[in-house]
Amino acid sequence: MLESPSTASVDPATVSTPLLPPEDSGGYAEAQRVARDVYRRVSDNISRIMKGQGPAIRKLLVALASGGHVLLDDFPGTGKTTLAKALARSIDAQFKRIQFTPDLLPSDILGVSVFSQRDQLFHFHEGPVFTNILLADEINRASPRTQSALLEAMAEAQVSVDGVQRELEDLFFVIATQNPVEFRGTYPLPEAQMDRFAMQFSLGYVHSEEEVAILSAQQKNHPLADLRATVSLAEVIAMKQGVQTIRISEELKRYVVDLVGATRTAPGVQLGGSPRASIALMKAAQALALFDGSSFVTPEQIQELAVPVIAHRLIMEPQARFSGQTARGALEGILKKTKVPA
Repeated sequence: MLESPSTASVDPATVSTPLLPPEDSGGYAEAQRVARDVYRRVSDNISRIMKGQGPAIRKLLVALASGGHVLLDDFPGTGKTTLAKALARSIDAQFKRIQFTPDLLPSDILGVSVFSQRDQLFHFHEGPVFTNILLADEINRASPRTQSALLEAMAEAQVSVDGVQRELEDLFFVIATQNPVEFRGTYPLPEAQMDRFAMQFSLGYVHSEEEVAILSAQQKNHPLADLRATVSLAEVIAMKQGVQTIRISEELKRYVVDLVGATRTAPGVQLGGSPRASIALMKAAQALALFDGSSFVTPEQIQELAVPVIAHRLIMEPQARFSGQTARGALEGILKKTKVPA
């Protein structure tokens, strides 16, 4: 059930979080240049494997740079696991995979204390959650009890086992995949779990020409076997630091709050977005602005990310669902009605 396809050795001395330069020192521009270079190298490397998935790669790296986690929801065979592995292989960092199954236990994720006959003491054996990039494959095939084992880790970058809080790595990024909940043997993720994911999106099917290119690339062996890391763990942390230098005006912060707040009173919506959704949208917009070469956030960047950041957090009323109304449709209506700052 547990897999670690490519775990690179990481020197702890090289991954300490760098300090941001003073804003008036001119260092912000350099921090942003370095962050954009890291984004470009990782994006180009993943694109070698993931044909025709530029928008998905863009959103995945936005979540990584903004400190969030990603839920990939799509039909089997669309490349969800391959995308996660391609990202992990592009970064010289620790990577572990958990294949979620109905018999998986929370201890299989977090770790367990084992009694040693030699010294008559319990010793904690870390689970796969103690890593930099964690692939939670087919997360909705495990029971809700096991799914909830990731709640604390995703929200607070720590786990509590046997009454002891253990900190996770400076970079802790969860990529979870799931098949549609209508499929056999799946369990819908609870609201609290969905709210921990900064973004949810699908890959979809690629065009026929790109699918032909995929066939050609895998005619002899899988191209993942030849993919090599292009950035270090320290460079990814520097990219995250660069996101923090992107400015967002008070008017756009209000715009973010207005968008999320409108979901709480929208017709047909039983449960709207939480303040965590507002924070995630702001940080994701900062990352997108950085990747777009801007030093400040624009309304268009907020609008581009509103659906993947907010829609999965909404719970529709049963009557609205039966009538065909979706969270995405409700959010698109809110985007049209909410006044955009001048």
